[in-house]
Amino acid sequence: MDNTYIIIIAAVIAVIAAIVGLLVGRSITQKSNSEIEAKAQEEVQKKLADAKTTADKLIADAQRQAENTKKDKMLEAKENFLQLKAKHEAEVTERNKKVIDKEAQVKQLQTEASQRASEAAKKEKEIEVIKDNLAKQLEQVNTKNEQLKKSHEIFVSKLEQISGLTKEDAKKELVETMTKEAEAQALGLTKTLIDEAKSKANKEAKKIVIQTIQRTAAENAIENTVSVFNLDSDEQKGQIIGREGRNIRALEAATGCEFVVDDTPEAIIISGYDPIRREIARLSLQRLVTDGRIHPARIEEVVVKTKKQLEEHILEIGERTIIDLGIQGMHQELVRYIGRMRFRSSYGQNLLQHSREVANLCATMASELGLNPKLAKRAGLLHDIGKVPDEESELSHALLGAKLCEKYGEHPAIVNAVGAHHDEMEMKYVISPIIQACDAISGARPGARREIMEGYLQRLKDLEALAQAFDGVEKAYAIQAGRELRVIVESDKVDDKQSEDISFAISQKIEKEMTYPGQVKVTVIREKRSVSVAR
Repeated sequence: MDNTYIIIIAAVIAVIAAIVGLLVGRSITQKSNSEIEAKAQEEVQKKLADAKTTADKLIADAQRQAENTKKDKMLEAKENFLQLKAKHEAEVTERNKKVIDKEAQVKQLQTEASQRASEAAKKEKEIEVIKDNLAKQLEQVNTKNEQLKKSHEIFVSKLEQISGLTKEDAKKELVETMTKEAEAQALGLTKTLIDEAKSKANKEAKKIVIQTIQRTAAENAIENTVSVFNLDSDEQKGQIIGREGRNIRALEAATGCEFVVDDTPEAIIISGYDPIRREIARLSLQRLVTDGRIHPARIEEVVVKTKKQLEEHILEIGERTIIDLGIQGMHQELVRYIGRMRFRSSYGQNLLQHSREVANLCATMASELGLNPKLAKRAGLLHDIGKVPDEESELSHALLGAKLCEKYGEHPAIVNAVGAHHDEMEMKYVISPIIQACDAISGARPGARREIMEGYLQRLKDLEALAQAFDGVEKAYAIQAGRELRVIVESDKVDDKQSEDISFAISQKIEKEMTYPGQVKVTVIREKRSVSVAR
């Protein structure tokens, strides 16, 4: 490396000298007289001498630096060698120490293994001794078993001789006797338990229902939907009809109801399927008659305002209802549906009044049964919510109500109770049959629903005649306001299986041929009586 450095310096000096010579040569060629040429040569000789002196000096300096660098590198290499040697010796010492430790551990493990081997040999000898003892004891046991077996065979043989039965016959007879006794006892115990359970359940159920009805008293008055609008005088009829009937046509177009103006004094009949539309028509006509300005443009304006005010009134009715019942956290749409119940009736029974009554009955019955009364009251209020939809649906009111309750975040138990209160869904929660029972109680109580007496009596007669048309039916009685049909069949002609078939067939025929509110329970009774007289 030092020789290379010297060669590079010499090459640099040679290049400098060549450049100086080239410059001097070029300057010499430009001179035209000999004096300049001579002078230039002297200067060149002088510069060459200076350059040589400088080069010699540089070379000497380079050699000195090379020597110094060489010495430094030698010292540095020796130091590195000494450091590596010391590190290597330390590593060797560490490894030797680890080897010594491992050897000590191995010796210790060997010692422990030897001890364990000696202990195992000792235990093996003990086990051999125990094994020999057990073999001797087993041999004694086998000998005693053989003796016992021979004794048992002698005993069984003597017993068979005495009893005259073989062992298998005696076992079979004993098993049959015990089986019959066990079956008889089990049947008796089962019947006793079932009778006690039925008796207790019927008593408790009757008690709860009676207490519930007594505690939740309701008025028997029936609220009819008003469809007649009274006038102060018959002169107002002409103003309502308008020129060529334009006012009354505008009223019918705006409200969707029919206005019947006939010879009835001081009255106009408002006819319409939707009770809310009929209420809008009544309120609009009342406002128009009071104001006195009746013309098509005014009619449309009043009907729009009335619709808006009625919607607010409906919401107010719903909010007041849930406040009265102590129900909280209900969705606004369900509250609006509750308000709409106020203008809907079923068999003459106001739907909102019916729902409130069912809610109170459910809460009372749930309390008697130790269930959640708030949940039951909420389900009772919402059970007929499917009867007041905004749009007509193909679903039944129970299934539609369950769908609405689920949509607006009601509890799954409430959804199931609403959908199952007419047995259109499977009952999955305890409150579902409570809702069904309270709905029946509210609808069946005296005065709850309006029905013409002749139609009521005719429906009962039709029910009885329908049942008596079946073969084997002796008598039929419609009871509980037509909600139950009890059929007595001739026991000689109809067996138990046929009575079940007759009950099912009658219920199917009632569904197909008759129109009735709620449900009709068909009970077929088959009774065999044997009467003897002792004289």
